[in-house]
Amino acid sequence: MIRDTLLYILKILAKATLRRYQPIVVGITGSVGKTSAKEAIFAVLKNKFNVRRNEKNYNNEIGVPLTILGQETGGRSALRWVKVFLFGIIGLFHQRNYPKVLLLEMGADRIGDIAYLLSFLRPHVGVITAIGEIPVHVEFFQDANQVAQEKSTLVRSLGEADWAVLNFDDGRVRAMAGKTPARVLGYGFSEGATLRASHLEIHLEDLNEPFASFKVDFRGSNVPVRLKNILGEHQLCPVLAAMAVGLTFNLNLVEIFQALQTNYTLAPGRLRLLKGIKNSWVIDDTYNASPSSTLAALEVLAETKGRKIAVLGDMLELGFFTEEAHRRVGQKASRVAQLLLTVGARSLFIADEAEKNGLPREQILHFDDSWGAAGALQDLMQEGDVVLVKGSQGARMERITKEIMAEPQRASELLVRQDKAWLNR
Repeated sequence: MIRDTLLYILKILAKATLRRYQPIVVGITGSVGKTSAKEAIFAVLKNKFNVRRNEKNYNNEIGVPLTILGQETGGRSALRWVKVFLFGIIGLFHQRNYPKVLLLEMGADRIGDIAYLLSFLRPHVGVITAIGEIPVHVEFFQDANQVAQEKSTLVRSLGEADWAVLNFDDGRVRAMAGKTPARVLGYGFSEGATLRASHLEIHLEDLNEPFASFKVDFRGSNVPVRLKNILGEHQLCPVLAAMAVGLTFNLNLVEIFQALQTNYTLAPGRLRLLKGIKNSWVIDDTYNASPSSTLAALEVLAETKGRKIAVLGDMLELGFFTEEAHRRVGQKASRVAQLLLTVGARSLFIADEAEKNGLPREQILHFDDSWGAAGALQDLMQEGDVVLVKGSQGARMERITKEIMAEPQRASELLVRQDKAWLNR
């Protein structure tokens, strides 16, 4: 009852605020890559427009209205919620420099979540990142097709003058081009993409200066691009999405590329390369984990030089796909890693499948939690090792990275979940 009242008030205030200030709304959804795409789009637009994006995990029925209002959550404090509502009402009459553009990441854990957000939102640009064969957050969905149907609600809601920005490398997303009345701008490496990348080369020869080089074609224009600290192809999908959105705002490719070079940095915990103890390297991918992103991270590990260690935690919210997804990862890990550490009950499937596929049992270690893995890993690491650390938020794999990084005093700057609320959990 209290929650329903809270949601109703937030919805009314958000709808009234949007009507009052009429910003351009860019909605971003998908199973993977939403946050990275949002940050890349922000990097492209921030120099030209007054832009606001949702922070933290503000992508649901509470977080999205709060972003629109420019407010922080009231948590469990009734007084703080009263202040949120009060400032929301005041903001309807006077709010200095309300953003011209709102970048709103839109999450969906259940059928109807996107429709609820659209009951008070009117996006002008809808971005769909990727669904994948085994998407994340599928506990309340039957399969990937049902997830795709839910995500497509965003582009089906658009008008003829709007833009649907779609990842043409994902078949389910590409099919959404036929479900929207909006103008379609497809991006990706695939034939048929309006904004098409090609000639990709990932350079990991010198881990002090990794970079990616590629070309981007758009309606006859061809621009060579070089971006630092890109370790894998899947990291370019958010970049291409941002380029496509920039084009819908009438920016040219050169402007977009310059903005990305200047403004775009990988967020903590998203396949970032850090120096480790004992003159090693750590690939920190601890923000979250899905089957597709974990397999992609293992591909990156495979391309590096040195002894390869994979430290993999549970992937959560996979429902019926849990065992299958973890076994796929285990199969891949057996071909990549010389040493495998698994963390959490679900990751036992990773360990078991890796052993079945030829990784010797003595090269596989399992731990109940991240603390145990962190302590053991420090003793196991050697000079020149490359260590991939990845798992879902609930696995708290960033604790491992903190224990093996060369500069733990910079954890608050370099790692995810370093605020007091998370550290005390």
